[in-house]
Amino acid sequence: MEGQIVKILSNLYFVKTKDGTIYECHSRGKFRNENITPVVGDFCEFNKDDKYILKIKDRKNILVRPLVANIDQAFIVSSCKKPDFSTNLLDKLLVVLENNNIKPIICITKYDLLSKAEKKEINTYIKYYRKIGYTVLKNTNIFRIKRLFKNKTTVFTGQTGSGKSTLINKLDKKLNFETGEISEALGRGKHTTRHVELVPIAKGKVLDTPGFSSVDFKDLSENDIKKSFIEFSKYKCPYKDCNHLNEKECQVKKEVELGNILKSRYKNYQKFIREKW
Repeated sequence: MEGQIVKILSNLYFVKTKDGTIYECHSRGKFRNENITPVVGDFCEFNKDDKYILKIKDRKNILVRPLVANIDQAFIVSSCKKPDFSTNLLDKLLVVLENNNIKPIICITKYDLLSKAEKKEINTYIKYYRKIGYTVLKNTNIFRIKRLFKNKTTVFTGQTGSGKSTLINKLDKKLNFETGEISEALGRGKHTTRHVELVPIAKGKVLDTPGFSSVDFKDLSENDIKKSFIEFSKYKCPYKDCNHLNEKECQVKKEVELGNILKSRYKNYQKFIREKW
């Protein structure tokens, strides 16, 4: 039979078939020898009598942290306050998603906690990311968010304490993902999601995943990072292989000075490239 792994608890794999039946299966030892690790989101073949997974099908993509596969789109849940808005983490996640062919959707939370001046600053970021082609929503846009789920497999990711589980609970009242308080001393939330699980919401499938505060680019090249800053390609530099760093006639650097490219985006790009050196 064929199905999709929707949850993993210890060494038990919950495989859901097209008719909605869930089988609790084990993994064959041969997967370890073949260096294959079944993950949530994997499509597989399994024996319903012995309840063993026999084969993991080819993946469209895979994320390492959180460890999930075959994702169509990702909501990057970005808190405005407690924890503070982080352009660095947002841009890192955009780089990771762009390189995994996962559509990013930016979801802003805790906007109501901001002062008038702080809202003005956040609105500048919202306007810019929309301008370069990203969908940016506030977590209060529940109806619009639900419409994006249909026939898609969606992952939620972002800062710990940004409100991922709280948002998912609002999207479907039958769900009851555990939420946690923010640590005042650390300015970040407690990890509350205990496992990764694929759940049906609004005619789609959603993965609730543990929050995290850092990602790395160890498997990406400098060119992968450059291509992920999608607005850079709109500007033609004199040099075809321009890295937008030290080149004197770089058009991207000129656009930063002109205010057409967000300075925080360019600074993050510089930092990400230097991390590869």
